[in-house]
Amino acid sequence: MTRKFNTTGLCVPRKHYMVDISDRVARMRAMVDQGDYFCVNRARQYGKTTTLSALRRTLAGDYAVAGLDFQALSHADFATEGAFAGSFASILLDAEELGQLELPDEATDALEKLEGAGTPTLKGLFRALRRWLRASARPVVLIIDEVDSATNNQVFLDFLAQLRLAYLSREDDPSYPAFQSVVLAGVTDVKHLKAKIRPDGESKVNSPWNIAADFDVVMSFDEADVAGMLADYEEDHATGMDVAAVSDEVVAWTGGYPFLVSRVCQLMDVRGLAWNRAGVDEAVRLLLKDDDVSLFESLMGQLENHAELKGALRAMLIAGERMEYLPYDETQKLLRMYGFATERDGMLVIANRVFETLLCDHLLGEERDVGLREAAALGRSLFVRDGRLHMRAVLEGFRRTYEQVFGPLVDRFPEKDGRELFLLYLKPIINGTGNYYIEAQTRDQTRTDVVVDYAGERFVVELKVWRGPRYNAEGEEQLRGYLDHFGLSVGYMLSFNFNKRKVPGLKRVPVDDKVLWEETV
Repeated sequence: MTRKFNTTGLCVPRKHYMVDISDRVARMRAMVDQGDYFCVNRARQYGKTTTLSALRRTLAGDYAVAGLDFQALSHADFATEGAFAGSFASILLDAEELGQLELPDEATDALEKLEGAGTPTLKGLFRALRRWLRASARPVVLIIDEVDSATNNQVFLDFLAQLRLAYLSREDDPSYPAFQSVVLAGVTDVKHLKAKIRPDGESKVNSPWNIAADFDVVMSFDEADVAGMLADYEEDHATGMDVAAVSDEVVAWTGGYPFLVSRVCQLMDVRGLAWNRAGVDEAVRLLLKDDDVSLFESLMGQLENHAELKGALRAMLIAGERMEYLPYDETQKLLRMYGFATERDGMLVIANRVFETLLCDHLLGEERDVGLREAAALGRSLFVRDGRLHMRAVLEGFRRTYEQVFGPLVDRFPEKDGRELFLLYLKPIINGTGNYYIEAQTRDQTRTDVVVDYAGERFVVELKVWRGPRYNAEGEEQLRGYLDHFGLSVGYMLSFNFNKRKVPGLKRVPVDDKVLWEETV
């Protein structure tokens, strides 16, 4: 069977090119062996279901494993305690009928009675579960995927509370019938849910799932992970790729986000792209222009549902604000939970370059100022000649257009920040052929590095506000180091200078073995 890259549903080793997740699964197995109850909380399409499937396989020889998916339940199944208890009994019986779970006769009888009862209760459900746990020849592990279907639902919180009670009883008395381990998987971190105790929505502080052990298994992929997968592909297809170089570029764009890694590789495979840096860049461009990516739709949906997220992302991406990581800030919690952002060196940063470009495009697309866009689109033939992007011409064109639209730069920006205006101008020039991203490590309110990939060429443009000759020299030296990082000999600077004695225009600035072209507005 010819393997392929998979981005829909469960990944299966015999059918798909996959990262080796055996070390991750082994760490989860160790948690089960020591009786931990824990949550696997990651953003959408982060490999949770595939990882849980692998965990079930490795547990099967020593444990009775009940692997359930709450997507099998409907909204009505969570409406009342009785509906939930009966439905939970039903999905266990369905798993037995399908050969996915072996139940002792005592448990089957108890669950069938509960399913057929007129008013089943959680108390009755847990009585049936205890009969199962007592009669089982092996310790029982309960794994529930897609628990988001039930979160913020009082019945589910009561269910968690009963599991918690059984766990605490087992810790006090090892003979008490309780699950060996309970694993809950989803986007929402149920460990921090609060149970509602009053009709007005007031919540008590303690979570019904505060027994959960910390789950610190890294599920994103690093360069070595991706290299292992691509080595398998190279063995089958003999493309001649530099596996390490391609892996580095894939991770540089995706941050190791499992779906993005697989989708970029899948696009390179099915579209016949070159297995090199230019091929990765082209795959990213194709991914970003696709209007039917469910992960992206989910992210955009969260922006509409949570206005505070859009404000925070705009501050980070457009205004250049550096955000200190605050573990208890509710907006930051949501940004991390949905996959928008992550913590790095004590700061909150966008999770990966793909998301950064996607979000920049989305936020810039909401702007109604079309003057810069129209000027850039009309002058595109001056900026792209013979299929190549001429960045010096782009910078000169931006300065002329800026002065025509806003007048000379004298004291402050008119409403919008300079970086936002430049990105608005740049986007229609490279749209359809190139990509861009903002280098997170250099982004602040006075300096930003924009990296542009166009038709196999890379350009680094530093955007900065003039703060005097010394600051300018420091910026030139920093840009020189960044050019070394990318193996480039030419860089670009766009300076917004409020000094009335400035000399607008383009000048060539030699810095050791590098050449910087600086445009002053």
